[in-house]
Amino acid sequence: MDTTSRPTPAAEAPILLRCEALEIGYRGRPLLPPITLDVRAGELWAVIGRNGSGKTTLFRAMLGLNPALGGRVQRLAEIAYVAQRMSFDELYPVTVAEVVRQGTVRGWGFLRPWRRASVDEALDAVGATALADRTFRALSEGQKQRVLLARLVASGAKLALLDEPTAAMDAVAEREAMGLLDNLRRRYGLAVVVVSHHLAATQAIADKALFIDPDDQRVVVGPAQEVFHHTSFLARYGDTCPEGTHAP
Repeated sequence: MDTTSRPTPAAEAPILLRCEALEIGYRGRPLLPPITLDVRAGELWAVIGRNGSGKTTLFRAMLGLNPALGGRVQRLAEIAYVAQRMSFDELYPVTVAEVVRQGTVRGWGFLRPWRRASVDEALDAVGATALADRTFRALSEGQKQRVLLARLVASGAKLALLDEPTAAMDAVAEREAMGLLDNLRRRYGLAVVVVSHHLAATQAIADKALFIDPDDQRVVVGPAQEVFHHTSFLARYGDTCPEGTHAP
């Protein structure tokens, strides 16, 4: 288990997302106890829980797509969302540059020169400049994730929600993608909230964590290493997270 100390953003960093006694669920029935947390600029949050525990439902509530059953969400910055599965070419082939360019467009605005520059910068930031003219569907899963991270950079958003960004990757591509995500949030001062079943890679870069367990009606929030060593977390996942370990 990686216990290397990592610099945590200062407590005075601005709050970009606040959940106050947030209750999520289905058909009026709460799935979990109320969730309270603040996501500050520069922080990387890991959201951990088994399949069906409510992670995607939580994201939808954070985005305002699902109404909260109780409490409230304050969105204090522009949010970029990268879903678990994103397809840009079901009807027609789209190039990498076009995928990234979509992150710069607001409404029906036309592409302006500064936006072209932001596309180029974003591709360079993730090491994907050489992919600009290739079709998105022809890329490997690792390359696709680089492009989606470039799209995130081009958007200029200060807060990013990523749902299973490494779901279809092998262990090597997964480590590279998570390392790149960590580098980007430090370079651009992004706040990141990421859902992942890849415990080792997530633990290596997270500042804060949220562990949710609807079976035991448990919510654990706090510094990542405290959450990863909490008795509720250990009861489900054990004391070590070797490379390649996935949460069930």
